Amino acid sequence: MSDRNFLRDFPILNQKMNGKPIVYLDNGATTQKPESVVRAICGYYGGCNANPHRGAYQLSIRATDIYESARARVAKFINAPAPSNIIFTKNATESLNLVAYSYGLANVEADDEITITISEHHSNLVPWQRVAQSTGATLNYIYLNADGTLNDADIDQKISARTKIVAVTHVSNVLGLKNDIKKIADKAHSVGAIIVVDGAQSTPHIPVDVQALDADFFAFSGHKMLAPMGIGVLYGRAKLLEKMPPFLSGGDMIEYVTEQSTTYAELPQKFEAGTQNVGGAAGLTAAIDYIESIGFDEIERIEKNLIDYALPRLRELPFIELYGCDPSVLERKTGIITFNVKGVHPHDVSTILDLEGVAIRAGHHCAQPLTKYLNQTATCRASFYFYNTTDDVDRLIDALKKVRKVLRLEP
Repeated sequence: MSDRNFLRDFPILNQKMNGKPIVYLDNGATTQKPESVVRAICGYYGGCNANPHRGAYQLSIRATDIYESARARVAKFINAPAPSNIIFTKNATESLNLVAYSYGLANVEADDEITITISEHHSNLVPWQRVAQSTGATLNYIYLNADGTLNDADIDQKISARTKIVAVTHVSNVLGLKNDIKKIADKAHSVGAIIVVDGAQSTPHIPVDVQALDADFFAFSGHKMLAPMGIGVLYGRAKLLEKMPPFLSGGDMIEYVTEQSTTYAELPQKFEAGTQNVGGAAGLTAAIDYIESIGFDEIERIEKNLIDYALPRLRELPFIELYGCDPSVLERKTGIITFNVKGVHPHDVSTILDLEGVAIRAGHHCAQPLTKYLNQTATCRASFYFYNTTDDVDRLIDALKKVRKVLRLEP
């Protein structure tokens, strides 16, 4: 494990839950925020609060500088060609909806096909259902191999000359497995389709280079990578964004407005109607700074060590069923372990673990088609980040040993 004591930077993780030290293992849903991020948010609201882009006075100028500096910071972080490729949104969900409704509805017709994977979060599934329903297009699914990886034959078959859009998660929020985005992008582009990537689960954990991935659109949320809730990012190719109509209309996204017509601002302002979340952008900048102070090599090393420590211990428990944890796919795995306790509903597991101070996620994880594909109604998910430790794993294992006893399924 790292010599750095990350818990010093996260006061929330030093509190107790149900009278016991907290073990936070729901990082796939949202991560905790270090003090540097909290200071950045408070610093903005305490000293710089004003509308960006709209005032010729110092507070507004400072707010604009913070906001646009954040855009440039994000562009560098994911290797976008320019800051103008970066659109700020509320979260990955809004980013993906923006693409679906602004690009999808304008470019998909009745004889076309949209191809997604069965592993998608609802945010990268339901919008494409709605586009297909609105246009009469066909929605196709790429299915999985037994180990949870995408089926290559299905990729080749389901991305065809009729395909206009391919939407795929970079890392599954249920199975924690990385997909080969570049390979899928090459296939999509070979038939003239564009590729939309949900990077919500990858961006906090592994390096992202949108140009190397050859992504046409790439979406992620700040709150899953130490930043506050309410700030998200959409990266898009300039040639596509320039042709797309605005997703929302109102202030700050216009050039000129007359009684009967409007011309729109240049990128990226065309897609950022209304007063924006400058405090969130300040927090996102601080979060990127914090992540880069650790380095992705170290983050990946910590998470791999945790997975390597946790999986053998879980396999020793005869009542645990694991998903997406086959030894053959561990090189693709990030810090997510999804499992069930035999004979116990995941909500009961989560409640009993909570009594032991251990916080996990239970349910369908906003991926009901995948849950059904796994022949489950719900699962438990423990998702790690760099501030977790092997002691956290030990607490998880000890708590799981109590679950069936509490329910009197074992003596």
